[in-house]
Amino acid sequence: MNDAIIDPAPSRPGPSAVLSARPEAIRLDAATTAVIVVDMQNAYASQGGYVDEAGFDVGPAAGVIPKVVDVVDAARLAGIPVIFLQNGWDSAYVEAGTPLSPNWHKSNALKTMRARPALAGKFLARGGWDYELVDTLPVQEGDLRVHKPRYSAFFNSQLDSVLRARGIRTLIFAGIATNVCVESTLRDGFHLEYFGVLLEDAVHHLGPDFVRQASLYNVETFFGWVSSVADFRTAVGQLPPKES
Repeated sequence: MNDAIIDPAPSRPGPSAVLSARPEAIRLDAATTAVIVVDMQNAYASQGGYVDEAGFDVGPAAGVIPKVVDVVDAARLAGIPVIFLQNGWDSAYVEAGTPLSPNWHKSNALKTMRARPALAGKFLARGGWDYELVDTLPVQEGDLRVHKPRYSAFFNSQLDSVLRARGIRTLIFAGIATNVCVESTLRDGFHLEYFGVLLEDAVHHLGPDFVRQASLYNVETFFGWVSSVADFRTAVGQLPPKES
């Protein structure tokens, strides 16, 4: 990390804090920052969910959950909005697309259900267990949920309007999967002029470790900044607590 401090909102009226990050530190305040919790659903973090049934190792996701809890708890105390993203489709899978859509061919959830008909309708359908957030990460009053039908939460969703309506400039990312939905959303946010910060110990990847390393490299070098849960907690701990 160098000595520069990136300031996404230099005209802010209230107090701010500096978040240690790579390649530069970044200035945060409660009014222009949001925590984006990506797809902490049973599908991605629980035994018997889609990721587990599709053959990926879901075990390490258990270690990410308490880290994400730490992040959202610290954000709430500072009055920073917490936005939970949930990936999935309607129960009839109309939103998932047809064979004319690359999503129909590439979604591992859809492919697993087609290969194993007994699982049809089980994965990522709104209203089902697979779609729901893990029990240990409950949504609280004041938190927001945004439904998304593709890897990037900026595609065909309300996320951009939700953020712009609140004057949000900086997005703190946690969740699953580092190399898929997290990176896809952070990249699209970059193109929409959001400052994206990935908390590297509050995310879990799907696949071998080199994909995690590649995502961290991509974010740090091309699309945003990389920090940690401890550094985030330290930074927001310097902000005044949210008024009750």
